[in-house]
Amino acid sequence: MIEMRDVAFAYPRGGELFKGITLSLPRGSFHFLTGPSGAGKTTFLRLCIADLLPTSGSMTLFGQDAATLGRDALAGMRRRIGVVYQDTQFLDHLPVAENIALPLMVAGEPMDMAAIRDLLAWVQMTQQARAMPASLSGGERQRAALARAVILSPDVILADEPTGNLDWEMSLRLLQLLIELNRSGKTVLIATHDLNLIRAVKQQVSARVLRIAGGRLQAAGAEL
Repeated sequence: MIEMRDVAFAYPRGGELFKGITLSLPRGSFHFLTGPSGAGKTTFLRLCIADLLPTSGSMTLFGQDAATLGRDALAGMRRRIGVVYQDTQFLDHLPVAENIALPLMVAGEPMDMAAIRDLLAWVQMTQQARAMPASLSGGERQRAALARAVILSPDVILADEPTGNLDWEMSLRLLQLLIELNRSGKTVLIATHDLNLIRAVKQQVSARVLRIAGGRLQAAGAEL
């Protein structure tokens, strides 16, 4: 699905953020990405959707070299990857249902109201369909963001600190939805600093834990 070989990345006016990353995210796998603040977790996720390209090394998305993808091909690849951001980035003048439908409109797909209703029911937000984003709780915003991320039925789900602003109960509810997606065959990668959350999830699914530190990507210790 997503493969990196000896990947390094550096911002133009900064030092090298990481190097020597070789990684494969196969179909149906579940991964956590951990590491200290500033280690490059968000940058790593941006590489996974080719929003950034490696400074050196190679990266393939669904078997194609990301560096060679034209604009239209890249847009097609990104439709196969759903992203849940910590900052949910809703359009505040649109109700929840229309925010969830935005990827359909951007992709030029017909508005599938049945699919939107099904997603709202799945994230337990049927009653909030016409609510405005400003009225939602933190947990509701993240669940709505997850619904938006999967509206195009992507093969891969990336989540950047999706539980960072949630209490424990809401965090577990959101993670349960991600586990369900993984069990349906989706590849899931979650960037998080919450080791307790990782331990809770690993009781239910086989999850690989990766850690970025000191510019390198390593498998985390078995104590997790």
